[in-house]
Amino acid sequence: MNKKKFSIVINLIFVLAILLTACSPVPELNEPAQTAVAQTLTAMVPPTETVTPTATNTPEPTATFTPTFVPTPVIEPSGPDNFPAGVNPLTGLAVEDPSLLNRRPVLVKVSNYPAVGRPHAGLSFADIVFEYYMGVGANRFMGLYYGQDSNQIGPVRSGRLIDPQLTSMYQGILGFQSADARVYSNIISILGYRAITGGPNTCPGICDDGRNIVISVFGDSEALTNIAASRGAQIANPVLTGMRFEQQPPQQGALPGTELSLTYGANNVGQWVYDQGRQKYMRWIDEVDSSNNMTMIPLEDRLTGEQLAFSNVIVLYAYYTEQLPTLHDIDVWDNSGGRRAVVFRDGQAYETTWRATSRYSPIQFFDKDGNIFPLKPGNSWMAFVGTNSSGQVTDGNWTFVNYIP
Repeated sequence: MNKKKFSIVINLIFVLAILLTACSPVPELNEPAQTAVAQTLTAMVPPTETVTPTATNTPEPTATFTPTFVPTPVIEPSGPDNFPAGVNPLTGLAVEDPSLLNRRPVLVKVSNYPAVGRPHAGLSFADIVFEYYMGVGANRFMGLYYGQDSNQIGPVRSGRLIDPQLTSMYQGILGFQSADARVYSNIISILGYRAITGGPNTCPGICDDGRNIVISVFGDSEALTNIAASRGAQIANPVLTGMRFEQQPPQQGALPGTELSLTYGANNVGQWVYDQGRQKYMRWIDEVDSSNNMTMIPLEDRLTGEQLAFSNVIVLYAYYTEQLPTLHDIDVWDNSGGRRAVVFRDGQAYETTWRATSRYSPIQFFDKDGNIFPLKPGNSWMAFVGTNSSGQVTDGNWTFVNYIP
């Protein structure tokens, strides 16, 4: 066979081998590597997660906003005897500056009439506000400052016979603007240097801005604390136990109590409406126009511009003795046996009794079984009415009308 034929035969054999190879199965040389990659990817996907294909022409639904629930901080029950360090025994709340609890509380007299002096200043910063009838259809307030201060409180007005009683029970300092001679003598005999009245040497504790003494005098609780200290009338760590605070309202004896109104005179009405969102009672007050038409408006604090809001509102029945049309002696100290008090908290009302167990201890509240009634942690508004005052309730709306025989 010549070389040419031999070359042709070799080429034919080579082509035939290629054709036979193309028709045979291909060995799966890469399968182990592909399996390892697949296993690796599978291991990276959480076993509970399922990937679902998304339809190409289906629009996604609009997202719905769900508000995040923020739970109310849990406040442990406290009192009546032992309060944790830094907890205010008059509110059951921790204070930002615990050093404030190493001093006497400061009580300041605040006017409510004439109405031109409204809105009041500093009442929203008080731990407790006392309210009582002073005569001729008018009432007054007294704010107690212990866990926090206010640099403007007022308008400050004259003292009354109930003021030294309450100040003594809370071992406090009293700031006021003058008083009837008999009242002034009584205040000084009980409180001594702890009684601070307005004058040229008491500013910035009590200052008159010069407009009209009825509406132009204001107090500063921190400055009053310093004045008392300069007089040697300050003490550290006053014992103010006796009140109890629990976040959860009692179930026993609970009645609907979402609104209450208190009438001291023809055009002198205070109203409280429970705000479920804030879990506070919001204060409303009378406003009388030139035609003697009365409407109720929010009672705001001029320092904050916000409506007054309190955790507890309490109506206390007490003996009033009229000495003058604008001077009454309200018996607080001698109520050791207990008199009626209606406590409003958490939109509910409770029939309780209040007592003055000591002339140097805070007012206490008791349930029908004689146990100390727990207030809601927070600030309290305490209003004194005569023992013969009337009261009605309709669908959770309580109406009290003060009456002094």
